[in-house]
Amino acid sequence: MKSLFSVRLRATVAATAVVAVALGIAAAVLVISLKGSLEASARSEAARKVVAAMPLAAVTKPAELVLTADPDVQVSATTRTVDPWETVGPWETATPGQFAVARMAVDTETGPVEVWGRASLAGAEQALKTLNGLLLPGVPLLLAVVAGMTWFSVGRALAPVAAIRAKVADITARDLHQRVPVPESGDEIAGLAVTVNATLDRLETAVERHKQFVADAAHELRSPIATLRARMELAEPTELSTEALADVERLQRLSGDLLLLARLDAGEPLRREEVDLGQVVAERSARPGAAVTLDISPDVVVSGSRGHLSRLVTNLVDNAVRHAATAVEVRAYEKDGEAVLEVLDDGPGIPPEHREAVFDRFTRLDEARARDGGGAGLGLSIARDIATLHGGTLAVRDGKFVARFPAHRD
Repeated sequence: MKSLFSVRLRATVAATAVVAVALGIAAAVLVISLKGSLEASARSEAARKVVAAMPLAAVTKPAELVLTADPDVQVSATTRTVDPWETVGPWETATPGQFAVARMAVDTETGPVEVWGRASLAGAEQALKTLNGLLLPGVPLLLAVVAGMTWFSVGRALAPVAAIRAKVADITARDLHQRVPVPESGDEIAGLAVTVNATLDRLETAVERHKQFVADAAHELRSPIATLRARMELAEPTELSTEALADVERLQRLSGDLLLLARLDAGEPLRREEVDLGQVVAERSARPGAAVTLDISPDVVVSGSRGHLSRLVTNLVDNAVRHAATAVEVRAYEKDGEAVLEVLDDGPGIPPEHREAVFDRFTRLDEARARDGGGAGLGLSIARDIATLHGGTLAVRDGKFVARFPAHRD
């Protein structure tokens, strides 16, 4: 299943999540450490006040409650039960937790007393409040900066990959000479680009050898096949020789098709001229014994090779006649600045799942038909290549073959 998230988005989310966890842990540790340090400092301050009040404690009687000049220090008898966090006496109105409290027992001549000291935690609370005030907006802002920087950085890092992908998608069997751009970074992406270009080099070499082989084979076969056909035509006709002659004719058509495909693959430049597509359709659609209906609009002109366009019409009409039940219709008209050619028949049609496969070379969907009643599976492939060479398209639409070309304008 294809991922719904790009590499760039996943990298940004992952980096932001990692930083968020790290910042969360760091913030928690910072708050806890600061709180502990401030509370320890307050307790130390309370203890210092206790130590400073020791001289007064030495002359205090156990039954007395002595209020010192420092409101945060008191001396009392040890008989009183006091919770360090539940203050009494002058501190009884204080809220628990507002102070850090320290106490120390002192033996005097008249009996034991206790010295109590306290230090306010207000400063610690204010410091923690200030820290939280900085962390609460600061952490999300920092995460936003991290996400933005990661998105930008990963985008820059992946930009060469996008360029490589776009170029590879643009390269077809007709333009294998193109190569993907190699970034100057010298990193793994540059290595990928170099590997892709090396693969394209090998692929181009293999394809060129294949094309040359097909062209050479088709060219070398033409002469002996033509000679063989001439001899068989001169021989006394028999049932066997008639069948053999039909096979020779098929071989001759096949070699011609292969040679034409080789020329199309080689990208030979067209000798362009103004071609009346309607006239070509009228000339190439007539078939003895076949009901071919023409619907041709005037002045449907395209720029291209008359010979190639004639071959395209011939192949499409031959295919329609071969599969029609009773009738074939051929239309040529201009629409929205395009010259349109439509060929349809009343046959069984092409299943939707095979409407692209029929343009593959040597593809024959009707394998059960008689061998001498069908072609070699190259006619539609040749027709599409011719349409593409003329800057047009050829496809199956609504049960008919539709070719579109840029209309010629004076």
